[in-house]
Amino acid sequence: MPDSALKRRNALFVLFLLPGLGMSSWVTRTPDVRDLVGANTAQMGLILFGLSVGSMTGILSSGPLVYRFGTRPIIVAGMLSTAVGVGVVGLGAMAGNGALVAFGLALFGLGMGSGEVALNVEGAEVERLLVRSVMPAMHGFFSLGTAVGACFGLLATALRFPVVAHMLLMSVVILAGLALSIGRIPVGFGRREIVDHTVSEPAPKAAPWRDTRLVLLGGVILALAMAEGTANDWLPLVMVDGHGFDAVWGSAIFAVFATAMTLGRFVGGSFVNRFGRAPVLAASAVIGAFGMAGVIFIDHQPLVVASVVLWGLGASLGFPVALSAAGDTGRETNGSETAARVSFAATIGYIAFLVGPPALGILGEQFGLRPAMIVVLVLVIVAALLTPAARTPRPTNELKTEPAGDRGHV
Repeated sequence: MPDSALKRRNALFVLFLLPGLGMSSWVTRTPDVRDLVGANTAQMGLILFGLSVGSMTGILSSGPLVYRFGTRPIIVAGMLSTAVGVGVVGLGAMAGNGALVAFGLALFGLGMGSGEVALNVEGAEVERLLVRSVMPAMHGFFSLGTAVGACFGLLATALRFPVVAHMLLMSVVILAGLALSIGRIPVGFGRREIVDHTVSEPAPKAAPWRDTRLVLLGGVILALAMAEGTANDWLPLVMVDGHGFDAVWGSAIFAVFATAMTLGRFVGGSFVNRFGRAPVLAASAVIGAFGMAGVIFIDHQPLVVASVVLWGLGASLGFPVALSAAGDTGRETNGSETAARVSFAATIGYIAFLVGPPALGILGEQFGLRPAMIVVLVLVIVAALLTPAARTPRPTNELKTEPAGDRGHV
């Protein structure tokens, strides 16, 4: 097992963890931010639209940028934007300015969106080098970041720690983590120019959107990313406004969700290796649907908390496993082809982050947040029907030259 690959993997663990810290720092303080800027539910949806626009801009631009510059510069730029965005959110909240909060969320989303593809392309390459599954664990570190950040956010909320100080502290932590880990990410990987000079000319590939399997995987990502994103954007407010918890308990229940996500991602790789991608994704979608249904339809607070656990477990594997499957469709080609496929699938998924927050905000203002979530529940149920697309076709030459069984990739 190459030592350089292990160092690269460990650096990616840190780089996945940092945006999770930033995300949960924002989410746990959404009730406080809402009060500071004086926003209603529909206005909060518009503020969250900044995160959606930033995320979509980042994800759409990241593929071409990775082709030109490689993964490392895009990761650096994304983390810097993430750190600055978190700080701007805090400053906007302190000023009582919803537009400034939205701008900070746009910077945060831009950083996360642009870094997402680069990190996943790096993760797919590390999987290839180590010949075993690591993608769920990498996304598990993102969820670990959300869990740790949520616990800190819970404490900060309980102690009435100023939102601006909380957010600026998280900015410093993200910058420090980036400085400590980025040196272990190799320069130039993913650049089209480098790949084209080191491998033989690949056979022409059809455009990604003509690949039915990729489109279906994008549908799975869209639904389960919507389930995850709904919790990231709205769960504390659903708990406060929809189930009568106070702000501290709302943050605590989000910490429960983040912990369930973390657990699902750290143990999910072993289940995928044993049972395969498609069955695990189908089970995840069903579990997530049961959890969301409990949050929507049950009025008993302890059962609602249990439903949040199911929701977190069910949403945990959708993004990493389906993205890994998307990258695996180009595994016989070069790094830039992998980036194109991951970028395409992730772009479909990020539509959830683009339309989800404002749509749920508008629906929530009219019907309440709990009834509005029925839309997401239906999408997750549909995703369960699309999960056969996650099965990896076995090429004829692979069947002849390799022993039976999974190669260890997610």
